[in-house]
Amino acid sequence: MNSEDKQTVVFQDSSWTGSIIAMDSAYDVDQRNTEIDVCVNASYCGVLPARFIAEHAPRAAIGMDCGIGPEGSAIAGLWYLEALAIPAAVADVMTAHLGNGVHLYENGIISFANQPAIDCGVGPGMSVKDAALLLLEQKPQQARASEITNRTVMETSPDGRHVIATDSIAFGTDEDTDTNVLVTAGHTGRSAVPYLLKCKPRGFICSDGGRGMDDSGMAGLYIVEEEGLAGATVDATKARMGNGLSHYHDGIISAVNSLAENKGVSLGMTAQEAASLLLIK
Repeated sequence: MNSEDKQTVVFQDSSWTGSIIAMDSAYDVDQRNTEIDVCVNASYCGVLPARFIAEHAPRAAIGMDCGIGPEGSAIAGLWYLEALAIPAAVADVMTAHLGNGVHLYENGIISFANQPAIDCGVGPGMSVKDAALLLLEQKPQQARASEITNRTVMETSPDGRHVIATDSIAFGTDEDTDTNVLVTAGHTGRSAVPYLLKCKPRGFICSDGGRGMDDSGMAGLYIVEEEGLAGATVDATKARMGNGLSHYHDGIISAVNSLAENKGVSLGMTAQEAASLLLIK
């Protein structure tokens, strides 16, 4: 490495092709890093720096959240990179020095991660050093969007039925029919109805989609009631749309159809509690 090189190798192992590279700016990522290196850069992770990172497509990237900003502008690049299947995370700007990649690597604490990084095991509260190592060791699942269902069993009844968290009602299957409770992360507008009627779960919890004009974001809740489906929605401002696990852990019930209400589900209840009631009653 010459004196003008803006990249510092902070971790290298002979068993891996790539390394963990610290740099002061996202603009310092270059062709040497393509597909092999985890680039720890002490920049914000907005769309602009993400574009420069994506141009060279490193194995993964870690930046800084810079206070997140209006509309999440300082971390919007996480999802820009996610769309390109590049794992990325950011550290809390109060835990490391902006513009100092080595300091970020040594001291930073992760605050947000995109889904490919989460799939590698990265999460809030983890040190940047540990997160970077995971991103070097792990490779997120490579599959078509329709193949990544993220169906996770959250609870099992004594007779073998499940509460399953998944990212979309489109991922309901025949095995859910009259058996499982689905906690999904899309809205409950009329376009959700065909998917609900196709799998006909024992019960369901989706998002209210921010309610929408004339409560259109939850209209499906009452349409499927006529077909015998017990369901509820969670407040879209409390749980992350597109993330079933967030709906299960963070969701707060915002609307209930009469069949779910008869099973004890009520407004203001946690999604976890509501799902349990739909499963056992």
